[in-house]
Amino acid sequence: MNALERAAPRLDLNALNARLENASPLDVIAAGLAAFPGRIAAVSSFGTESAVLLHMIAQVDPATPILFLDTGHLFEETLAYRDTLAGHLGLTNVQTFSPDPAALAARDPERGLWSDNADACCALRKVEPLARALAPYGAWFNGRKRYQASTRTAIALVEQDGERVKFNPLAAMGRDELVGYMDAHGLPRHPLEKHGFASIGCMPCTSRVQPGEDPRAGRWRGKAKTECGIHFGDGI
Repeated sequence: MNALERAAPRLDLNALNARLENASPLDVIAAGLAAFPGRIAAVSSFGTESAVLLHMIAQVDPATPILFLDTGHLFEETLAYRDTLAGHLGLTNVQTFSPDPAALAARDPERGLWSDNADACCALRKVEPLARALAPYGAWFNGRKRYQASTRTAIALVEQDGERVKFNPLAAMGRDELVGYMDAHGLPRHPLEKHGFASIGCMPCTSRVQPGEDPRAGRWRGKAKTECGIHFGDGI
């Protein structure tokens, strides 16, 4: 048992999921903060739907650490949106993490790994930096929703994620609910959304989504890949 596991509270996740089954996302966030005081962070891509979770977190505790991965391949619009949204919501602890420069030089010196091996590129630019970012924490919030893709239809509100606990406060929200929430609260939209980008990741691996397509159809288009790996990693 490592130090993180020794320090983490022992939660009955089945009981917690049952208790939160009909709870609001705000209540799920509050439950996470209460269960892991000072030891929980949110991970955000600052993508097209990120404003909803971040707005809710800001209502409960705007000092919650928000971890953002700058892969080196992001759209400039995403970097600008991070700053705009953080300021608009009053988030006071947004932290940006990047891939290790030595690892980039050794494994992707020409910046073309995304084309040759997308899984290896995600591991280098997302999975490894996130492991570093999450190291001090026992739990984390993320913005996955069940409606987004066939790989996400069964996600729970709370789940074990290696040595950490992962909270999915928005799991049950649908697209119409999210849009309604953003409209009701006047939340800024990602600049690329109006150009047909429904789910935004790294620039080389993100394309526009056509009407009727899965919201994540524009991610790694033409490849069997559907996830970057941060939700299926070893403890992250």
